[in-house]
Amino acid sequence: MQNLSTASTYTINVGGKLLELDTPIVMGILNVSPDSFYQHHEGADAIRQRVGQIVAEGAAIIDVGACSTRPGSTPVSEEEETQLLRVALGEVRKEALEAAVSVDTFRASVARMCIEEYGIQIVNDISGGNMDADMWRTVAELGVPYVLTHNTPISASDDATFMADLLRDMGQRVEKLHDMGVCDILLDPGFGFGKTLEQNYILMRNMEVLHELQLPLLVGISHKSMIYRLLGTTPEQALNGSTVLHTVALQKGAHILRVHEVKEAMECIRICGMLNGKS
Repeated sequence: MQNLSTASTYTINVGGKLLELDTPIVMGILNVSPDSFYQHHEGADAIRQRVGQIVAEGAAIIDVGACSTRPGSTPVSEEEETQLLRVALGEVRKEALEAAVSVDTFRASVARMCIEEYGIQIVNDISGGNMDADMWRTVAELGVPYVLTHNTPISASDDATFMADLLRDMGQRVEKLHDMGVCDILLDPGFGFGKTLEQNYILMRNMEVLHELQLPLLVGISHKSMIYRLLGTTPEQALNGSTVLHTVALQKGAHILRVHEVKEAMECIRICGMLNGKS
């Protein structure tokens, strides 16, 4: 496996503070949608408990989502997503006032509400700008970091063509975002979004190619179907597979791991750091 311990390091401006990515960090997932494919937290007590766990186990960012995007799901309405997020973010701010928080949404109006009302610092858009034409303008206007997720189907099944198509698509989107004034962009190659099982593993096998875009890489593979479908198990049984792929992603130069189990991901980072001579 290629050792990318010397891959470029970056900082992102999170609410006026620079978050350094010279050592990989963890983004802990807080799902408040009852339709989530794995883990969800409903009610004030459950939300506060989850936030406390994420912070205590060492995550640098809390990612809050209220609209499931699992395959085959029907997104909740904008009104329901907004209501769920208001409850969740109110509790997040009570429990972890100074925490860096991202909102997982593809709706520009929801992102604006979270930023203006709750001071959320990052927008995590799984659609890559495909589902709301106002999203990129909103992010540029409000001056927050943006997670650009690859979510465009690719027909190629060989490694070289698939990666070339993905790199071209993401590069064009990055250029447009920069032209609109978005300064801080995090690249999420979009595991599980618009990709076959085999394509997900092509992507993981060749992920270092994305360093050509000279932006930090965020990897979200926790408990996804690329693990449990391959192994013939369930999302609940995918922790071991998640840990294996987190290790591979770190060796490929990932800067941020978006995960359900923070403690285990932090241990991956520590072990991979020792292997790469960064104890």
